[in-house]
Amino acid sequence: MTEPVGKALTTVVAIDGPAGAGKSAVGRRVAEMLDLPFLDSGLLYRAVTWLALERGLPASDVAALVAIASSPELNVVGGSIRLGDRDLGEVVHQPEILWNLSRIAALGPVREAINAKQRALARTGMVVAGRDIGTVVFPETPFKFFLTATVEERVRRRAAQFERRGEPFDREVMAREITTRDELDSTREVAPLMPAADAVIIATDGMSLDGVVQQVVERIQSGATR
Repeated sequence: MTEPVGKALTTVVAIDGPAGAGKSAVGRRVAEMLDLPFLDSGLLYRAVTWLALERGLPASDVAALVAIASSPELNVVGGSIRLGDRDLGEVVHQPEILWNLSRIAALGPVREAINAKQRALARTGMVVAGRDIGTVVFPETPFKFFLTATVEERVRRRAAQFERRGEPFDREVMAREITTRDELDSTREVAPLMPAADAVIIATDGMSLDGVVQQVVERIQSGATR
């Protein structure tokens, strides 16, 4: 699953789903297969949250947060989130960012600014992973996918990531965090997490990464989206 398949698209492939469903891993591989750039929209939200914390900005300072989200300095290059020449790398994955992320991501003006940035980045085709890509950011794309997985499966995957990095973890805490995030994302007033009406829904429990990627690529290559 490393050689590009067919000719590159000039449209967006939207891959949505809850935390831990495999959006980013699948999206990266699909992008490789289709010879397209990849964007993890969550990195933009994480970067804005990190900068807000660094600058001591509360979630109530919407104007300042929108300014951060709109800044041309904040960009995605080769799948990496950058602030100017600085690769933010692991700093956007600090635990305190996750704790504050949902509040900032729920702000309509911030989402609008990040959506505008995503649309500018994806003008010539891109695979984009997120939570509202097919419903809000690129509703016109014919290629919409929504990945799902049980909480138990998502905890297993996250625990495996921690084990590979040699970091301590608590499965019960992980399960609570995932459940809380699901509730916040699916019940927020602005762009709630939900599959687009015409999205292909793929339950990834028990499936290998290659299996999910192959299913997505085959549907795109055949032009079939249902």
